[in-house]
Amino acid sequence: MSNSEIIELTSRYVMNTYSRFPIAIIRGEGRRVWDADGREYLDFTSGLAVCNLGHCHPAVVKALKDQAERLIHISNLYHIEPQAELARLLVEHSFADRVFFCNSGAEANEAAIKLVRKYFSLKGEERSRIITMEKSFHGRTFGALAATGQKKFQAGFEPLLEKFTYVPFNDIEALRNAVNEKTAAIMVEPIQGEGGVNVPSKGYLRGLKEAAEKAGALVIYDEIQVGLGRTGKLFAYEHEGVAPDIMTLAKGLAGGVAIGAMLATDAVASAFTPGSHASTFGGNPLATSAGMAALNAILKEGVLDNCRKSGEYLAGRLEALKKTFSFIKEVRGKGLIIGMELEVPGADIVKDCLSKGLLINCVGDKTLRFLPALTVTKEEIDEMTGILSEVLANPARK
Repeated sequence: MSNSEIIELTSRYVMNTYSRFPIAIIRGEGRRVWDADGREYLDFTSGLAVCNLGHCHPAVVKALKDQAERLIHISNLYHIEPQAELARLLVEHSFADRVFFCNSGAEANEAAIKLVRKYFSLKGEERSRIITMEKSFHGRTFGALAATGQKKFQAGFEPLLEKFTYVPFNDIEALRNAVNEKTAAIMVEPIQGEGGVNVPSKGYLRGLKEAAEKAGALVIYDEIQVGLGRTGKLFAYEHEGVAPDIMTLAKGLAGGVAIGAMLATDAVASAFTPGSHASTFGGNPLATSAGMAALNAILKEGVLDNCRKSGEYLAGRLEALKKTFSFIKEVRGKGLIIGMELEVPGADIVKDCLSKGLLINCVGDKTLRFLPALTVTKEEIDEMTGILSEVLANPARK
């Protein structure tokens, strides 16, 4: 089918929950994708930080093929080999002792919220309030939506789940003032993605952890977007060496296959017992086989080193553009999650880049977000910034 035929089918039969661009992507390889009419695009969105290894990484494809020939699904009533192996690998490379698998980031955050409540219920403590940050994004299910500190995502879905308090991100005094004896947990993205690629000051996570410990509360890191190598380390919290009690993952965990995970220490994870929580498809053989392949590739193929070097190079190229175009306000980020804040709307810039064969993203109306695969090359960064420079030079933006 052509682009127009697929678009027509989508318009007729799919619920209208996305403002979609007028192309249908049907194939991908590395950092490139192709639409149904055969046009090629350089992809600097990576499925929104999902395809961290690029599209159709050979190891992930092989793992899926091999597993699909053996066993696609079996209930969690039985032990699942690749699930157990992926859990072990995550534990061996993180603070955690236990893993719960689900199918998405929102589900992982729902599991974290439930675990916190169950933990304090079993302790006999009347704690249920969770502090989250303004401009945060934790998902669109009801618990995750209530945790999200952005009104635009919540409008029309009130009343929200209770017991959430929002404080400004990167404001440790505001956080300390909000914590009290009713606080069960503090939930934070180590770097805010959807909120505009907001990077906290050095020491913020340490101050947050100290405030939680002083109050007897838990700490949840939402690393759904910034985990799995996106910042140049396997997990973003490693930059400050401040571990949480609970961490949520999804997006890049299985190289493009839907999966979510909630990791926790033994002390907290023990609150979940048979019947406490579950997921029919969570940790299924297909997804966790892909997860094993993707995580091993991140750890063994020099991906983290490339992310750090490429991230520094990309930031430098974007800073150079900032010196050229006065309407570029700031470039910020870490590794290969980088935001370019503008003084003009970004939506038309994204569209113009699309017309020139480049996929980028805009968040918060005026922040361009760059999320290339962690395997991106210097040459591809040069190609991207060349296209972006042409688009930014449009006289209409001055």
